Amino acid sequence: MDKKKYYITTAIAYTSGKPHIGNTYEAVLADSIARFKRQQGYDVFFQTGTDEHGQKIELKAEEAGVSCKEFVDQVSGEIKNIWDLMGTSYDKFIRTTDDYHEKQVQKIFKKLYDQGDIYKGYYEGLYCTPCESFFTESQLVDGKCPDCGRPVTPAKEEAYFFRMSKYAPKLIEYINEHPEFIQPVSRKNEMMNNFLLPGLQDLCVSRTSFKWGIPVDFDPRHVVYVWLDALTNYITGIGYDCDGNSTEQFEKYWPADLHLIGKDIIRFHTIYWPIFLMALGLPLPKQVFGHPWLLQGDGKMSKSKGNVLYADQLVDFFGVDAVRYFVLHEMPFENDGVITWELMVERLNSELANTLGNLVNRTISMSNKYFGGVVKSTGVTEPVDQELKAVVQGTKEKVAAKMEDLRVADAITEIFTLFKRCNKYIDETMPWVLAKDDEKKDRLAEVLYNLVEGICVGAALLESFMPTTTEKILAQLNAPKRSYEELDSFGLYPSGNKVTEKPEILFARLDVKEVMEKVEAMRAEETKDQEAEKEEIPVIDIEAKPEVTFDDFMKMQFQVGEIIACEEVKKSKKLLCSQVKIGSQVKQIVSGIKSNYKPEDMVGKKVMVLVNLKPAKLAGVLSEGMILCAEGLDGELALMTPDKDMPAGAEIC
Repeated sequence: MDKKKYYITTAIAYTSGKPHIGNTYEAVLADSIARFKRQQGYDVFFQTGTDEHGQKIELKAEEAGVSCKEFVDQVSGEIKNIWDLMGTSYDKFIRTTDDYHEKQVQKIFKKLYDQGDIYKGYYEGLYCTPCESFFTESQLVDGKCPDCGRPVTPAKEEAYFFRMSKYAPKLIEYINEHPEFIQPVSRKNEMMNNFLLPGLQDLCVSRTSFKWGIPVDFDPRHVVYVWLDALTNYITGIGYDCDGNSTEQFEKYWPADLHLIGKDIIRFHTIYWPIFLMALGLPLPKQVFGHPWLLQGDGKMSKSKGNVLYADQLVDFFGVDAVRYFVLHEMPFENDGVITWELMVERLNSELANTLGNLVNRTISMSNKYFGGVVKSTGVTEPVDQELKAVVQGTKEKVAAKMEDLRVADAITEIFTLFKRCNKYIDETMPWVLAKDDEKKDRLAEVLYNLVEGICVGAALLESFMPTTTEKILAQLNAPKRSYEELDSFGLYPSGNKVTEKPEILFARLDVKEVMEKVEAMRAEETKDQEAEKEEIPVIDIEAKPEVTFDDFMKMQFQVGEIIACEEVKKSKKLLCSQVKIGSQVKQIVSGIKSNYKPEDMVGKKVMVLVNLKPAKLAGVLSEGMILCAEGLDGELALMTPDKDMPAGAEIC
């Protein structure tokens, strides 16, 4: 009998830098859902990966002094390593620089252009570089980007546009007819009320102001804008071909059952993406879930605040499964979750070390102490056993119901309710008292058997969320792995099995004071490294020009000039026209420095001037020399000025 398919994706991580624990949460969340679906018997395909094009990456690569490809190779590798460290069981890790993806994006762009959905136009608006998004004035919040809160800058360029309004009515109808499509419901209301119902503007889908992107093959001055490139990974990664030659894998898994994304990119996935799919004649994903953010105790994580937490750092302190437990259990369904070092220590000590770890350790230790490690069912039961069995047998259904609604934190709570019930059962039956009476030996054996059985079921249900911990528990109990269908049964542990002689401590308790001392030491070291980076003077290597002789150099005349007047060149966006006093003469010099200097700021400055440059007209204005500037890594210009106050006309030699 064929298994039912389940295709789940995360948003692909942007390769502008190392992902923090909030970014990593999404990969762990998707992994837990994928693992649970596999446990239920689904044929699961889990895709994740990296988004590697765009202006921000171009700038980051330039800042780092490497090529864009070198930069994204390094960051993508780092992201993949963290996903692997956290035990994410993805089936596909796609990169948007993969050849097959880039070729399909070009074909998709051309197809949409040929059918009239994409047209060439001219864009002028407000642009957020980190989000790679254009906004109108009305969409800004306090004059800043509505998504990330950063400043926006005016941008104007030729661009291709997608006719969003053509498909908007169809999308509104689809959302109304499929209430499960956007979850949670609050996200659906936000998209409908803020974007769809007021009316969609056509979407800019190409750029010419930067080069690091997939070229539009029929107009190579343009690169495909990030969202048409990034979003299509969900179909290219499983073999979509817009010429009709898609793979069997695509035919099998599309449409996706779940796109799992952060709430900050819900608009792109529930408006732009469905419309692109409609234009391609493809079915829409069954559900898009916009999960909340994981915040540091003092707000959203950012390097500027110095409050960023990384998965590998937390793993060094707490271990992989403890970090998985925390990020999954502490995130509410709809509201933002909070992570702090102190809270992690508290949860590890109270829930992982005490509720779970101590339960397993006590049960194994008592089995060894009273029966040489042999766990045997004797059939000597009491009413309290039925209460325990009811909790154990009912947990599977409760967990499944929570997972069906993507309430992962609540599903974990149900499992820990089972473990807490086992701890209560110990207090109720008091094995240490039973052990003092030889006539109660069979009753004691039954109590320990019931505990082992309850732990086995709980551990099996825990596997999707804490896979390594499940493996360790079952190994110590010498318990065979059970099928999902068996997890609502009680009494399957082989009577007469022997548990390990030396139980391993699953989670060691931590002292919060000691942990915070280590954290402060780590932060101090990070600050020290950051300061060292600041002290490093950047260098720029430029292509060498042909050598000149000393005689050639002596032909050039450099003097100090004093700017006595300056104004903008009306026909130009870049040029300033300065009147420069050099000795007893005044020369008019046009310079392309308007982006860095205002006319009024120029007046009174002493500058270095190439005096005997042949006069030329720039934007119709005569220029009789050249003012010397230095250009930084980011293109910023700085006037070359004498170190000491020198008179106008002083020779530079």
